[in-house]
Amino acid sequence: MMTNLTVRYLGGPTSIIEVGGLRLLTDPTFDAPGEYPIGSRSLTKTMDSPIAPAEVGPIDAVLLSHDQHPDNLDRLGREYLADAPLVLSTGQAEGRLGGAVRAVPNWTEVELPRPDGGVLLVTGVPAQHGPDGSEPLVGEVTGFVLSGDGLPTVYVSGDNASLDVVRAIAERFATVDVAVLFAGAASTPLLEGAFLTLTSELAAEAAKILDAGQVVPLHFEGWAHFSQGGDTLVAAFDQAGLADRLHLLAPGEDVRF
Repeated sequence: MMTNLTVRYLGGPTSIIEVGGLRLLTDPTFDAPGEYPIGSRSLTKTMDSPIAPAEVGPIDAVLLSHDQHPDNLDRLGREYLADAPLVLSTGQAEGRLGGAVRAVPNWTEVELPRPDGGVLLVTGVPAQHGPDGSEPLVGEVTGFVLSGDGLPTVYVSGDNASLDVVRAIAERFATVDVAVLFAGAASTPLLEGAFLTLTSELAAEAAKILDAGQVVPLHFEGWAHFSQGGDTLVAAFDQAGLADRLHLLAPGEDVRF
């Protein structure tokens, strides 16, 4: 059942999800375009955020897929976390960031009180940021599933590149009303020739596996290491017969279900 679910895209992996009277922010990134170092390398941001952190408004929780890469948590994003009431993320992020960060291990739940007296369940789910065996290089990543009585079920993938992970989630959740999929086919010299996030074709296949009623892509533009973008997402979903489920938003736009 779909009711009162809004997703506002803010560029890159950043969005505001409003569901059950709560407002959740995904992977806060607000820095200006430029070069951002990561170890001996750097990532190039090519798009600005449509809003400043101060314009986000009240947030009940941040869903942080991981903290170790600047395209998922940048300088201004880290500053934003200092005032966030709750940040749900990985065990590694909790150890590094402290403060309001709380680890949500795979398949465990956190209950967020809703204004109507019910709860929103946030379930931590697996994410694999690259091919099999890549975690020692890329670090720990998590995804999330949002659910609750009378609410749509929403899957937020985080930086996941594995359809096996998607199949595991589909086995646990019979219904996924909206899939928020991090796409873009990210590729860097760290794992030459490998994709660190879903390709457009794999995003369409993930939507099929989940039987997702609606799909909102994130993290498919705004950084130079994305090898695919909005045009390839449109083509892949059209080829898969899922064009009517795809909601490709421009930064600052939202969709209500």
